[in-house]
Amino acid sequence: MSHERFGFLGKFAQPQNVGRWSRALKSPSTLTTRDLSSMHAEMLTLRDSLERMAGTARTELLARVGAADGILRPDQCDWAERSAPWRQRIHPRGHVDFGSPLPIGGGVTLFHDATQADVSLRQDPSPAGIVGPVFGLVLEVYRFDGSFLSIVQDLPEAAIRDLTLNHFFGVQLRISREQPLEIYARLNVQHGPNLEQIVRQFRIENDRGVAEFDLAYSAINEKRVEKAWLDLILEGPEMNRVALWDMVMIRAPRADI
Repeated sequence: MSHERFGFLGKFAQPQNVGRWSRALKSPSTLTTRDLSSMHAEMLTLRDSLERMAGTARTELLARVGAADGILRPDQCDWAERSAPWRQRIHPRGHVDFGSPLPIGGGVTLFHDATQADVSLRQDPSPAGIVGPVFGLVLEVYRFDGSFLSIVQDLPEAAIRDLTLNHFFGVQLRISREQPLEIYARLNVQHGPNLEQIVRQFRIENDRGVAEFDLAYSAINEKRVEKAWLDLILEGPEMNRVALWDMVMIRAPRADI
């Protein structure tokens, strides 16, 4: 019975390896450099696998508790998702003086137009009192000769499935800034050979930001939607610290007028 119940998990956790490592490390000085290096590599591989699985399990648990995930869903909301860096650990958790583009995982990429960019990005645990996100992204910008820094999120297939002009998309942020900063959202929808782009400025009150895209006023061909992505654009970010404690996207039918 034990094997039937835990065989699936055991295949991933490899408890025999953990026991072998534990015994060997009781006398680490007796191990050769090659054996110690090999053991260390195996441990890191297992750690990364467990963290990825833990992130997937955490996301599924959040999805099952409804309102406890901290996502504000309008009536008839048919899709909602918290972007990956806010719900699962990224590797590495920090970057310094990075070029453009910089993929950080989960379909998220950073872009900027600077030739000199004294910028750092790190993933921190979310502060107490914020319900939903497990992590946040903290950007610290010093010398920066560009005009913008953007976070680009690819939308999953579920976000564009059965998409119609009767839908609207919404973006919800939790954010703190050392200095005032204009933040824009640009929704990009590829439909056939054409690209529809809709830009909205965030309304930010009490560290919460909202931007919405009503597709009724767009020229999107519903029958030819292929992919979509969101640009979160920070204008003139130099000499500023911006902490994005949450980013959520939702989709719902627009209200009839």
